[in-house]
Amino acid sequence: MMPEISIIILNYKSAKLTRQCIKGIKKFPPKVFYEIIIVDNNSKDGAGEMLNEKYPEVIFIGSKINRGYGAGMNLGIAKAQGEYILILNPDIVILENSIQSLYEFMKEHSDAGIAGPKLLNPDKTTQSSYFRFHTILTPLYRRTPLGKLPWAKEHLSRFLMAENQSNGRPRTAEWLLGACMMARKSVLQKIGLFDERFFLYFEDTDLCRRAWEGGFKVYYAADSEMVHYHMRESAEYSGLMSIISYPTRVHIKSWIKYILKYKDKQIPKIN
Repeated sequence: MMPEISIIILNYKSAKLTRQCIKGIKKFPPKVFYEIIIVDNNSKDGAGEMLNEKYPEVIFIGSKINRGYGAGMNLGIAKAQGEYILILNPDIVILENSIQSLYEFMKEHSDAGIAGPKLLNPDKTTQSSYFRFHTILTPLYRRTPLGKLPWAKEHLSRFLMAENQSNGRPRTAEWLLGACMMARKSVLQKIGLFDERFFLYFEDTDLCRRAWEGGFKVYYAADSEMVHYHMRESAEYSGLMSIISYPTRVHIKSWIKYILKYKDKQIPKIN
């Protein structure tokens, strides 16, 4: 039997989290046939051995190098047989009916190319997980102390769609946080997989933008809820260190690639 949903988790030195994520899927599985694919980005953390012992039915793909987020996910997507691709970070906690609800949303919205759930912090408060597209200043404000300036705060509030994040209703979104997204495989075949030029950051923004450009909608499906144990690396730094830290440098490098990719293109119409 062919799976309806292919669940892909990218492991990078996070074998314990990956195991917990699989446990959650097994505890609250979708009602349709599914497969789990784990891609390991040369972690050397025993993930392959753990899966072989605990979950031999899980498909394991080991990369000999750390290919980055998008490239790693592409290995899993290429192997996937499901009509729907669920992209998961290992620090996602699956809640009851969360995968099934997201799947049903996609089935009910034929115009949806990609949809993401409501992500919750560990204390169950709502996490920002859908956004407007970046301007040239957005990453600068997000990753440096300049974000504390009054006009920068206003800019970031609009970027974070703060006026909508608390209403809890499904809606279209310009782009979704890549920690959890469900996409139709047929859509990915039309618009392309993750752009592997983005080692980390902006690969989710880019994918959603190409979905809109291809005539497919991106949705925030608030009826599906998952917990995301996410902490921005830059929160560990302050002052000058927030500017020169490794996460910030990688983020800005991807930001520049994104700007160059879309410098001659208009932002797609969102409706």
